[in-house]
Amino acid sequence: MKTNLMNWLSTLSIVGVLSLLSNWIGYDVMPSESLPGVIILIIIAIIGLILHSIIPLNVPSIAYIGIIALVLTIPGIPGSNYIVEYTEKVNLLSLTTPVLAYAGISIGNSWLDFAKLGWKTIVVGIVVLIGTYLGSAVIAEIVLRIQGVI
Repeated sequence: MKTNLMNWLSTLSIVGVLSLLSNWIGYDVMPSESLPGVIILIIIAIIGLILHSIIPLNVPSIAYIGIIALVLTIPGIPGSNYIVEYTEKVNLLSLTTPVLAYAGISIGNSWLDFAKLGWKTIVVGIVVLIGTYLGSAVIAEIVLRIQGVI
């Protein structure tokens, strides 16, 4: 359990730092302003991961994390106003960038395994990313034109 906790803390710390940077670069929110929100999110995630490892049910850890976050932000719960106030300063997209990057790396389980996949995997990855981006852009263009926004 101690090893898992250290792994979770190190991973979430890296994601937290990257989130602070992307929140600052992408949304002009100073890291000192969004730091309390990131710390709250890390604490909630750690508690959810601990509950997942302790409770012998076949429930994903994200369910525990979501339930904890939901309960802690219910109006009337002591401290919920502060949690909402601080976490509102952390933009959702600034969180997804490092999380998705880490998830992509985790598929190979390590940098060495990722490097062993070879250059063909990188080409396929680039094609998939470009295709996803272009597909999303085309869909957005169509929807916005139908709505008369552009």
